[in-house]
Amino acid sequence: MIVVVAPGQGSQTPGFLAPWLEDSAVRDRVGQWSEAIGVDLAEHGTNSDADTIKDTALAQPLIVAAGLVTADALLADGRRDLVGGVAGHSVGEFTAAAVAGVLTPTDAVSLVAERGRAMAAAAALEPTSMAAVLGGDADALAAALESLGLTAANHNGGGQTVVAGPAEAIARLAAEPPAKARVIPLAVAGAFHTRFMAPAVDRVAPVAAAATVQDPTLPLWTNADGSRVTDGRHFVDLMVRQIANPVHWDAVMASFQQAGVTGIIELAPAGALVGLAKRGLRGTPTVAIKTPEDLPAAVELLQSAAADTTEGTR
Repeated sequence: MIVVVAPGQGSQTPGFLAPWLEDSAVRDRVGQWSEAIGVDLAEHGTNSDADTIKDTALAQPLIVAAGLVTADALLADGRRDLVGGVAGHSVGEFTAAAVAGVLTPTDAVSLVAERGRAMAAAAALEPTSMAAVLGGDADALAAALESLGLTAANHNGGGQTVVAGPAEAIARLAAEPPAKARVIPLAVAGAFHTRFMAPAVDRVAPVAAAATVQDPTLPLWTNADGSRVTDGRHFVDLMVRQIANPVHWDAVMASFQQAGVTGIIELAPAGALVGLAKRGLRGTPTVAIKTPEDLPAAVELLQSAAADTTEGTR
């Protein structure tokens, strides 16, 4: 069983949309989304520099737009029927929601644009930040976070935890990391997935409540606890609440393992989630789709899994 995963914020790089926009149909679609949200996604996805697209209000709709364009290409010609399920990391859940049929692509981009603006506004209220902690002892990290007033925001698995809170406390953690751990401050605007994002939840909730929602037509797993979700409205509610609550990608990967996942394909802008899978799901084949040139390998993985399933039923 092959699952398709969608990355979260921080996966964007300058010019990452450019190779996809060489297709005129893709340019038209991205142009329609741009008009809907009042953001020139093509311009920012091709010409804007890293500092510009670090802006939460730009990064989030850019990432979701790229994921949806990639999914369209990957799942064309009936290949959607070969997918065993879908999940997204943080903002990638909006991509996953559209791929699974919970939201229309346009609604997913529009809703995530509001999410990005709301989170940027919440982040501007006081100086907060995030850092990735690699390795070390879990108990020692928990003690350090408690003493500094920090929170584990992303439980990513594979020995990686992203922590968040006051910027000064993040700086102290980086200066004095727990034993055998590496602390890498992240270039983000605020403490996402923590109490500091509560104002963003209040702003996004009524917009999400007004969205047209369907139940998923593909298996879909939530970051909230790694469980499979079958109620579309419940999934959208979880996505809104998670703006101020931790991401449990480690639990999602555990669910993949329990479900018998045999391969993982990451949508653009890809790389981070297959990296986690290589550490957390060792030996599982992965493909990261960064440009259209990566599509043949992803299609081959999908089709080979389908062939294996057919062979096994003979």
